[in-house]
Amino acid sequence: MKITIQHLTKRFGATTAVNDFSAEIQSGELIALLGPSGCGKSTMLNMISGILPVTEGKIFFDEEDVTDLSPEKRGIGLVFQNYALYPHMTVLENIAFPLEIKKVKRAEREAKAKEMAKLVHVDMLLDRKPKQLSGGQQQRVAIARALIKNPRVLLLDEPLSNLDARLRIEMREEIRRIQTETKVTTIFVTHDQEEAMSISDHIVLMKDGFLQQVAQPQQLYDEPVNCFVADFLGNPPINKTHGVIQNGQLVLDGGCCVTLDKAAICKEGQKVTLSMRAEAITVDENEKNAKGIIEETYVMGKEVLAYVLLGDYKVRAYIPAEKEFTKGQKVNIGLKKRGVFLFDDETGERLA
Repeated sequence: MKITIQHLTKRFGATTAVNDFSAEIQSGELIALLGPSGCGKSTMLNMISGILPVTEGKIFFDEEDVTDLSPEKRGIGLVFQNYALYPHMTVLENIAFPLEIKKVKRAEREAKAKEMAKLVHVDMLLDRKPKQLSGGQQQRVAIARALIKNPRVLLLDEPLSNLDARLRIEMREEIRRIQTETKVTTIFVTHDQEEAMSISDHIVLMKDGFLQQVAQPQQLYDEPVNCFVADFLGNPPINKTHGVIQNGQLVLDGGCCVTLDKAAICKEGQKVTLSMRAEAITVDENEKNAKGIIEETYVMGKEVLAYVLLGDYKVRAYIPAEKEFTKGQKVNIGLKKRGVFLFDDETGERLA
């Protein structure tokens, strides 16, 4: 089911949590709603679910305007951060509970609950209570309970935040598997870029209540529309330097000159931000025209991460493990075409 969000705004008194937000979520996709804490992700999810009323704007499920519908009339399944399982009920009873509310006959609802339990791989735990389950198992039960209603939309609010690192990876893969099998349109709220990049069809990136960019994960990484998007995605974080255009070159703070084809589109004297991914920087031990100085190197398996002083900045660059550099060594820095971005220093909008 397609979700269309038109100029959605949510205010809490003088605070605007979501500001003029518009986006389309295609039917059957898994969308990550990504952004730093406090950016409006959960507020957005709660408006889509109907838990929070909308201040301005519209929400459509396919062609149906659901803006003013109550949650139970929207056909949504919701999984919270704490799973919200009923402690006195067994796994089977927890999963079946939404059908019990609908007065579905016991035999039918238990059969459906067992089917859902099998889908999420908890069919061997039906007689256990929530306190007897691990965090990952509780999450699977919560997802099964959300799916048993055959929802039009599945909403997941930071569902992995209470799990340890290894289990997070396992469960995000399970969520992707379950979503692929059920084909239900799913919105997954997270502040973790790795989670969003690994399982989503598209990422909706937010900041301070505003939509920043909607794109496929790799496109978001390769073609950020502004400085915030470039900064938010990537590990290690993108290298961010500042400078001014002089005679067709970029002169970084500290006086280091960088020859850059992209600089040709800029005005003389324009202040810009040059952002470079670590994998986009080449390090050459040839000291002719040396621009950088090796400060530290860290071995990371087949690659080495070097910290290089470039003008007033310390930048990270990957270098081949077979190359040996020493602290204080002068090196030449080159830039590849991919992973190098130029932004307006004031607005943060991308120039090239």
